[in-house]
Amino acid sequence: MSSSFFSDVDAISFVGRDADPDALGFRVYEPDRMVLGKRMEDHLRFSACYWHTFCWPGDDVFGDGTLDRPWQASGGDPMALAHMKLDVAFEFFSKLGVPFFCFHDRDIAPEGDNYRESAARLDEMIDAAAAKMEETDVQLLWGTANLFGHPRYAAGAATNPDPYVFAYGAAQVKHVMEATQRLGGANYVLWGGREGYETLLNTDLRRESDQLGRFLSLVAEHKHKIGFEGTLLIEPKPHEPTKHQYDSDVAAIYAFLQKYDLTDEYRINIEVNHATLAGKSFQHEIATAVAHGILGSLDANRGDPQNGWDTDQFPNSVEEMTLALYEVLRGGGLSTGGFNFDARLRRQSVDPTDLFHAHVGAMDVLAESLINAAVLIEDSTLKGFVDDRYKGWTGGLGAEIAAGKQSLESLHALVTEGGIEPKPRSGGQEMLENRVNAVLRR
Repeated sequence: MSSSFFSDVDAISFVGRDADPDALGFRVYEPDRMVLGKRMEDHLRFSACYWHTFCWPGDDVFGDGTLDRPWQASGGDPMALAHMKLDVAFEFFSKLGVPFFCFHDRDIAPEGDNYRESAARLDEMIDAAAAKMEETDVQLLWGTANLFGHPRYAAGAATNPDPYVFAYGAAQVKHVMEATQRLGGANYVLWGGREGYETLLNTDLRRESDQLGRFLSLVAEHKHKIGFEGTLLIEPKPHEPTKHQYDSDVAAIYAFLQKYDLTDEYRINIEVNHATLAGKSFQHEIATAVAHGILGSLDANRGDPQNGWDTDQFPNSVEEMTLALYEVLRGGGLSTGGFNFDARLRRQSVDPTDLFHAHVGAMDVLAESLINAAVLIEDSTLKGFVDDRYKGWTGGLGAEIAAGKQSLESLHALVTEGGIEPKPRSGGQEMLENRVNAVLRR
């Protein structure tokens, strides 16, 4: 690799649980370890994100950036700095050993003075990224367009009251989807960061919903037109930066897709911190997506329970991720999706090696969680209990109700004439939680 920003770090390897605490290596993650008949790497499909990892300077609303990133130097040639950033990014991906990365167009190429210049800059950087991918064998999990950062998108892109902003966003998505296709991307993601409202006093909800439906339909149509074989994904988030976003959670998106006849076109990219901001657990959102057949990909991070915003910290809870992976495995696993680390360092983590410590720790958490989830699947303890709990629906009255062979009148007669008096049966929650904890304590 031409970059040497991480010259003090060798390629990360498996060192085992008993390694020296100072050793920078994987304690649990072994790419080739077989879990439920499949390689660990193929289950988890890890990805590092371009934006938080290489574009964030370490600033927040109260303070300037704390991270020393040479490619963010002021006054330099923007394209030369973009190429430097690309070199550093692929040095990192390669040494970390992640099979995938993700990017927004504005992460990898700086915006120009007009659309043509922006598009030309992206094309140049996509060609450079393609060369890096061939050199390193790192692949693209998904690409996306940043339709929220520029002031033109202050009132949204697809839902903007100005149709010319809608057109600009559509042009940007077309270009980035085609760039994603050129790089062999497995997915293309749409995140409606500003597709929502700040106040209903100036908002036409029905019109904006129809605009968003039209936009997503155009994207799906273009996917088929160009023969893009990847999966289209939508990423939910309830609020922040807007007061309310239309893609607030998995259930809301599924209802939206049904309304606009798009359920066959899109799957869901679920982020942990977005799920918790919506008042849901990561496990719940995954289970909901699996139940509706729309699970696509996952963004692995976490929020801070004492903060009410999207802190995007690296995942560190084996319990949380075990339950999430249990739902993923029960749903058949991830196909074109993966676990993307949409997470950033803390402002005080200023050393370049901190990027490795953060990702290595998170990868170990997910590897441990995968092993735990596999145990829960293999011993069938939880599934057996659930199946037994619902066995009344597999035959007899339950099967007749499900098949539409009973009416309110017939059920009323059955209850009144048969003297039916159902008794509550234990859901066994505490016992089941103890069984999960027993696996976590192995």
